[in-house]
Amino acid sequence: MRVLVKREDLDKRVAELAAEIDRDYAESDCLLCIGVLKGSVFFMVDLLKHLKVPLSIDFFQTSSYGGSTTPGEVRIRKDVDLPVRGKDVLLIEDIVDTGHTLNTILGLLRFRGARSVRLCALLDKSSAREVEVPIDYRGFEIENLFVVGYGLDFDERYRNLPYIAVLDETNASAGS
Repeated sequence: MRVLVKREDLDKRVAELAAEIDRDYAESDCLLCIGVLKGSVFFMVDLLKHLKVPLSIDFFQTSSYGGSTTPGEVRIRKDVDLPVRGKDVLLIEDIVDTGHTLNTILGLLRFRGARSVRLCALLDKSSAREVEVPIDYRGFEIENLFVVGYGLDFDERYRNLPYIAVLDETNASAGS
């Protein structure tokens, strides 16, 4: 594997993102931070440790419908437990690629009456985008590569790497 983003660079950028979020939500009474499982967990935990604004946390998990040919159709596997109506919501995601799933989640949060909805994504793979998704807080823009580590996985492996790496075909084959 080739290291794409070193641990030191992740730490630095996460702290910078937290400072931006603290500035933007300085007047918020309680920011609702919603992580998209499972990939965002490492990023979310590190980000939240830096935040100084009052906050609560929750999680969302989706999956694409098996066998579906319609992009953007998602199944909610785990819905948020906390109400979003009237709240400032920060959706935290590991990577934005095609944009279909995130577009659906963001729309759902707005439909449920959130006062504001913003997206914080560690990685932006804009060259893979099929649906425009506004990213309010972006960690790193990357090429259209398959990456693992820092929460991102291949077949549930490599999530615990302390950096982000490009998974080559040799490692992908060995994992299956």
